[in-house]
Parts: sequence; C-alpha cells; structure tokens
Amino acid sequence: MKESLPTKPDDVVDRDREWDLLTAFLADPDPAMRLGIVSGRRRHGKSYLLQALSEQVGGLYVTAVREEGRLPAIQRFSNTIAIHAGLRPGSLRLADWRDVLSNALDVTARSPHPLLVIDELPYLLQHSPEIPGLLQQLYDERQRGARPGAGPGPRLILCGSAMSVMHELLSGTKPLRGRAVVDLRLGAFDYRNSRSFWQIADPLTALKVHAVLGGAPGYRPVAGRPHPGDGFDTWLTRTLLDPGRAVYSRTETEYLLREDPRITQHTLYYDILTAIANGATTPSKIGAALERPRNAVAHPLGVLESTGYIQREEDILRSRHPVITLADPVIRFNQLITLPQAAAVEQGFAEQVWQQAAPTFNSKILGPHFEDLARDFTRRYAHTLLPGGLPGPVGTTEVADQVARTKHEVDVIALAAGERPQAPRARIALLGEAKATAARRGTGDLARLERIRALLAEQGYDTAATTLALYSLHGFYADLVDLARGRDDVLLVDMATLYSS
Repeated sequence: MKESLPTKPDDVVDRDREWDLLTAFLADPDPAMRLGIVSGRRRHGKSYLLQALSEQVGGLYVTAVREEGRLPAIQRFSNTIAIHAGLRPGSLRLADWRDVLSNALDVTARSPHPLLVIDELPYLLQHSPEIPGLLQQLYDERQRGARPGAGPGPRLILCGSAMSVMHELLSGTKPLRGRAVVDLRLGAFDYRNSRSFWQIADPLTALKVHAVLGGAPGYRPVAGRPHPGDGFDTWLTRTLLDPGRAVYSRTETEYLLREDPRITQHTLYYDILTAIANGATTPSKIGAALERPRNAVAHPLGVLESTGYIQREEDILRSRHPVITLADPVIRFNQLITLPQAAAVEQGFAEQVWQQAAPTFNSKILGPHFEDLARDFTRRYAHTLLPGGLPGPVGTTEVADQVARTKHEVDVIALAAGERPQAPRARIALLGEAKATAARRGTGDLARLERIRALLAEQGYDTAATTLALYSLHGFYADLVDLARGRDDVLLVDMATLYSS
C-alpha cells in the first residue's frame, strides 16, 4: 500500500507530515465514503497543497468564490464536473446542491483515488447553508450502500480559511459531527523552514522577516521582490509600508479580518487588537484601554481567539489569568507601526516613518518575537542538546523573590517530559532568558537564572536536573563561554544555534 501512495511534488515545500496524512486518507481501501476537513489561516498554503494532491491523483478540485451567488455557483460547479467527466461545459443542468454534490461524488468514483476537494467552503455557506446537511445525507447513504470489494469509496475534503466556520462544521449538533476522519489545521512554516523557503542567508534578517510576516508561505510571491536579504529596511518600506503593494500591512489586516463572517464591527476589533499590541494582556486591561467594561470585550476576544488572531498563554507554574497576545505578526506590525502613522505612510514618507519606529519595532515586535522563537526552539529542537532529551510543556512563568521583594519573569521554562502545567513539585527541565538586545549576554545573566533556580527549589520544585539556557541575538562574552564549557547544566543559544539544522 505504501508504494501506491502519490509522491509529494518538489514544489510543495515542507508539509511532509500533512502530505502523508492526506495520502493515507486517500489510500484507505474502505468502500464507504470518507470525509476530511482542512482549515488554516489565509496564505498558509492550503489551496496549494490540495491542488497538488488533486493533480497527483486526478481528483476533482473546485473552489468557491466570495462574490458569487447561489445560482452562478451551482452552474459553475456543474460545468467543472462536466469537464472532469469529459463532457462539454453546459451539458449538465443540475438543479440544486444535492444534484451537484451527488454527481461530483459519482464522477470522482471512477478514479482509483476518488477525490473531491471543495475549497473555500465558507463562501458557499453564506448563500447555501444547507450544504452540510446535504453532505450528511450523501455520506450516510454511501455508508449503507458500500459493497465489500468495490474499491475505495469517495474521499471528500472540505477546506476553508474562515477558521470559526470550519471548526463549527464538526461541533455540537452540526450535521457533519462525528463523520470526519481527518481534521487537519494547517499552520504556518516554523521559523527554520520559513528561512529556507525565503532563501535568506543571514539568520538575523530571517528573524526580522519572520517577526513581521510569520511563517505563512503565501507572502513570498507578493513580497519576495526586492529580496529581504538585499537589505531588510529597504525591503520592508517597499512591501509592508508601501500602500501600492498588496501586502501593505493596513490592507492585509483588513483582508484578514474580513475572512471571518462574525467580525462585523471592525472599529471595535481594531481597537482591541491595538490595545493588546500595546501591552494590555487581560480582558480587564483591554476593556480599560477601550474605556469599556470587561464583559463588553469578552465576545470579541472569543471571536479573535477562535480565528487564530490572538492567543492565551497559561503560566506554566501558577494558576493565574492567562496572558493574551497577538498571534499574527502582520496584524501586530500594522497596529504598532503602520496604523499610528498611516497618513504619513500613504503620503510617501515610509522611510521616515520606519526610522522613527525603530524603538517600537525593537521593544514591542522584535523582542517579544525573539522570546517566542526561543520557546519554539526549546519545543522543537532543544532535545538534541538537553541531557534529558525531549522536554514537556514549554512556556513562561513568574517567580516570587520574597527577600528581594520582587518577581522574576522567566522567558522560557520547560517542564520535564510527563509533567503537567501547574502541578506542584514538578520537575523542571529548563529555565531560560531570551533578550533581543544589542549587548552580548554575560555571567550576570547566568547568575540571575541560578537565583531563580534556587528560589524554585525552595518552593518545592525539582530542579536537580534543570538546564540554564541563555538565548542571545549577538552572542556571549568570552568568560561566559569559558564557564559554560566546563558545566553540563548551561546551554548557550546564539543565532547560529537557533537556526542550525
């Protein structure tokens, strides 16, 4: 069976795990119909991946159009089905969505890999909300009618960018609940794969590009020229700060927010995103920044979280309010850099605006993003360097210092494998500090981590095998490097280590 699986094309970068999952879904010999859901943010490469899969197996790929009404959509889908069946366009006169879907499944059944992909399903649901119910009927009919030895049954993949809509397809009492065998949420590339995809030689430049665009592969075709490797500042002012470019951050943010049909009061959502970007990290603080009560922002925050625009990060050790942060780098850049100076940018002063925004970029974008990448490195790659191998949960925490009457913020903390967050007396695998400053890190930074480790030991946590990690943009002083060579509990992570394979 493994030999019959379609091979991933060379132009599909990364996505090995996702490709294997989808091809195994196709290769299942069961004669009953099977359903898969693929969702993900705009520009994450969902359509590219599914088009490649469909081409490899001769499947039927159709995509909805936002501006298209019900009847034109039915006719266009009918024409697509006819062409796939070898008929001329217009030869199929299908009256409703049940006929369209049934014929599409029947046509694909002639292939050894009977695949039907419906992309951007949420656009269809805006005018044809009956589609999930019809798919449930067709699914159930094809369960009862499946005959052993008849070959694999239809394989249907539904895809969309409106995350809340796609996630609700399988929730509660929805018609398709319990029927999908694949629920793939396609994320962005990680920071290492993103650097390779952009072909950026300098790690610091790769970090800055990732800090403003993230790992969404769909940005490279619209922002790849000029190349960021030829000068980050010039590249940025001619892409994210150029109102004439499709990737202009103000335009892109508006487009992203329009993806979800529940986001209607754009001014309110913009204000909430700006408050979070400026450091409001709880519903109460966000409400106070907007001069609104806490409960007035609860629903919008829920929408933004379900769509993936914000995230709530739990303290690894303490039970306290989660910290709310922006999850999308483009939105963060827009709210902090572009929006406050939009008039000047749109009058042609992008270079001057960018120069003035350097302190904001360094402190509120590059710094927090470097901390995020330090945690990501710890999750994905640090196991090759840690004595205990693969760590458990990774996050942040605060450690109280009663003697000094202060609290120490810990940028990176990893529990040992098998430990649960907020468990008392948990084994701690790593404590780390990540600072995106121009200064190199020295023995004083290590002493601070040693103090935090001692405090945690006093509070009952198991720190016997805790590694102390320092992450730095610009390396380390020689005395710290010499000290680390003689100790097995110190890990120094510079940019070369962060990005090395």
